[in-house]
Amino acid sequence: MVQNSILWCQPPADLKLSLNEVHIWIAELDLPAQQIDDLGETLSADEGDRAKRFYFERDRQRFIAGRGILRNILSRYLALAPNQIEFCYGKRGKPALMNERVCFNLSHSQGLALYAIVLDRVVGIDLEQVRSMPDAEAIAKSFFSKREYATLQGMPTSEKQAAFLNCWTRKEAFLKAIGDGLYKPLEQIEVSFLPDEPAQLLSIAGDVESASRWSILHLIPSAGYVGALAIEGENFSLSHWQWSPE
Repeated sequence: MVQNSILWCQPPADLKLSLNEVHIWIAELDLPAQQIDDLGETLSADEGDRAKRFYFERDRQRFIAGRGILRNILSRYLALAPNQIEFCYGKRGKPALMNERVCFNLSHSQGLALYAIVLDRVVGIDLEQVRSMPDAEAIAKSFFSKREYATLQGMPTSEKQAAFLNCWTRKEAFLKAIGDGLYKPLEQIEVSFLPDEPAQLLSIAGDVESASRWSILHLIPSAGYVGALAIEGENFSLSHWQWSPE
């Protein structure tokens, strides 16, 4: 099945977020030095300390860009300047806004980042760059369910990489939504991942009913990337925004 990349739009000046909307933003992280410096000025002291701990300069700059852009995006929904936004963190480190209805999640791979913004709903997003993965089956054997691993093994070699990334990003998006990251065993989260079947959360530790309360969306944000969105509930509309400095 041939799937097309998302068409990203410039957000309106009077950006609004309704209860049943999901806003997904895309942003390039490899920015000119002046933009990195400007975004860095909006970070909190603890974010600045985290940035300093990166060994490679490119990773440091991408972290600054990713967090600075997050603050810039959230400021468009809140009556706050980017540097006034305060985060709190869950027990597994998932960031959230303090005393706000706006919920968010973010993911980045190489120089690209995705952000999901919603109201009063749990959301998770994951992004991976498509790349050669000779160890995909070995990883699947360790982290996929027995059914998923058997399905992947039985697929044509030409389809295995895409199927693996479909499976991985959908599991990760769900785990990021609930705030457990890789602390909950990936093999307990079963998802659909064949090329011609819709994205779906099939079971959570064998519980099909709990899984049915979630929606999973397959994302192709840009050529050479694949992603997934996990959100609690159904009946929502999507908007796709391209981030650029105001």
